[in-house]
Amino acid sequence: MNVFVAVMQLLVAAAFLSIPIGRHRYGAAATASAEAELERQGVRPTVLAENGMRFDAGGHETAVPVTVAAVMAALAGLNLYGGDLARPLTWVFQTIVILGNCLILYSNLTAAKSVQAAFRRKGDPMLARVDVRALLKAAEDGFPAWTWILQNVRHAVVFGASILALAVPFAV
Repeated sequence: MNVFVAVMQLLVAAAFLSIPIGRHRYGAAATASAEAELERQGVRPTVLAENGMRFDAGGHETAVPVTVAAVMAALAGLNLYGGDLARPLTWVFQTIVILGNCLILYSNLTAAKSVQAAFRRKGDPMLARVDVRALLKAAEDGFPAWTWILQNVRHAVVFGASILALAVPFAV
């Protein structure tokens, strides 16, 4: 059963690695598309960088997924080794991964609202007039359509594999 759990954890690791890989490959195009949308709206395109808004693989968009993948790979190794800590650590970290993925999903679903609120908090009248939905749509269009399918597959893999890693050992 430890082999099954380890395979589930490696699937989660691979799913998380897909995030920075996609952002690295297509993030520049997404940024260019978003900046063009801002210019179309009469807003200086530098507001993205000025406000730490990124579509590439920089910063936490790489550090967090790579860290999660590394922890999942180490945990898979521990499960394959059969150490006494494998099961309790699986419970702790798979639960953290599920909760973290819930936060990612929530963030994705509320992105426009969050960006609008962040722009309002800045008190910059130029930011206040940005059509955030159009900005995010332009950035989204900078990524190939299949990356949005991959995002949904990633969520399914992370939730499904994590739940299986937690539940299956108890079912046998």
